[in-house]
Amino acid sequence: MNESHALTDFDIEAPTQTAEAVAPEPVALPWADVQPEYFQMLRLAPLQTDRATGGRPLRFVQFGRAERHGKEHSLLRLSIQLPGQKVRKEQNVLDVWVDHKTRRVKIGAESGLQIEPWNRGIGRFLMAQGVHWAQKKWAAYFIDEFALASKDALNEDTRLRRDHFLRTQGLEVVYADAQHMKGTVKGVQLAELKSTWNSEKVQILEVLDTANMLQQAEQNLLEQEVKARQQQEIVTRFKREDSGLRFTIACLIAFAVFQAGLLIWIATHR
Repeated sequence: MNESHALTDFDIEAPTQTAEAVAPEPVALPWADVQPEYFQMLRLAPLQTDRATGGRPLRFVQFGRAERHGKEHSLLRLSIQLPGQKVRKEQNVLDVWVDHKTRRVKIGAESGLQIEPWNRGIGRFLMAQGVHWAQKKWAAYFIDEFALASKDALNEDTRLRRDHFLRTQGLEVVYADAQHMKGTVKGVQLAELKSTWNSEKVQILEVLDTANMLQQAEQNLLEQEVKARQQQEIVTRFKREDSGLRFTIACLIAFAVFQAGLLIWIATHR
């Protein structure tokens, strides 16, 4: 499957403990209300129309991030904001939680990674950013085995997209049944994950790049205005010339009619 099939909305269920491990009691995590504080612009490259998602034109979106650190936990919160478009609270958000006591890392919410617009490379980009952030300091930490939502397996194309997405990040997907309904992702050390994305689909624009694009766009608009003005002047000149020609033709017709009438009058009054 090609790379364009790697990204979509998938639900990943909460991590499950192995048979030997004892499930810990839920712990209230801090920083629940943290909002993104640092922002960059992303360029979503125009792609061919997809049969599942329709048109995929050029778009620009805002990429936000915030991070917090404590003695027991660290958090990275990533978000994507769409200009002129609202999304649900759980959409376009990826959290990376680090538990320093257990040396465990959790990527994503229990409701799954929900992206809008999907199939544009955003999901893989967010995952890559989260993995890269965590690997810088805690590459020796582990991600626990977790179960995959069975509803994604109801549609074969959706399941294949989900599995390809996970495998491109370095995760191993296994199934306990031939129908591919009971899927799990094996636990892995954080250092084994991949922090890459398709940079041809999603491009980070720095401030200078953004300013240069705006300057170039303004220059192109000015050039188009000059060309449009020149074309308008040519059209106006042609209209004036056309009006002059019409007047000349009308005068010639009137003169010809007068000459014909004069000749007829002379011929009939000899």
